[in-house]
This record gives sequence, C-alpha cells and structure tokens, in this order.
Amino acid sequence: MEPQISKAAAIRQLNDQFRRTFMGGKIMLTPGIMELDEDTRAEIFRQVAEFCDFNEANDPHDEHDFVAFEFNGVHVFAKIDYYSLDLAGGSENPSDPDKTMRVMTIMTAHEY
Repeated sequence: MEPQISKAAAIRQLNDQFRRTFMGGKIMLTPGIMELDEDTRAEIFRQVAEFCDFNEANDPHDEHDFVAFEFNGVHVFAKIDYYSLDLAGGSENPSDPDKTMRVMTIMTAHEY
C-alpha cells in the first residue's frame, strides 16, 4: 500500500511538473512579456522551468505556485492559478488534475 501524500505535496508535484514542462495546463503571457524579443522570452521560459529557489517568503503554502526573478533588468513573475476545467471558476480541488485546469501567467512585476 502506497503512503498518502498531503494535498500540498500533490499540488506542489503537479505545479512543478507543469512549470518544468509547460504541459498540463495553459500558459498566459502578458503584454509586457510579449513585447520582449524572442531570445529574451526564451530565456525567461527557461528560467521559469528551472526555478528552484522556493522558500517561506515566496512559497508560504509550499505549493511552488509563484516564481520571481530578474533577467536583463526585467523583474519577472510567474503565477499558477487553479480553475475548474471549464475555466468558469476556481477548482474545488487543486490536488486533483481531473478537476483542475492550471493556468500559469508569466508577467513583468509591474503588471502584477
């Protein structure tokens, strides 16, 4: 019998998988990110995917749902939100991928 993992651990696992692969949800880019050149956007995507500096200050619920870093003078945020599959409201259970659509918005800090 496999040990049960906590809801936070399940959410964290799903968020990490989504953030690392950009699969398992939707990605939204704000105008501030879209106006950057293609090479800069590619580097931002790489840094979002490889981000691992989670701590109590930026990840108080231990879900790995928020990323913040600076690249070439641009302060970048990436935030994962949890919606119902039809995107009409919040997910009733973000730890259940069959009931949750993850949406990661990548933005500049001034757009937050």
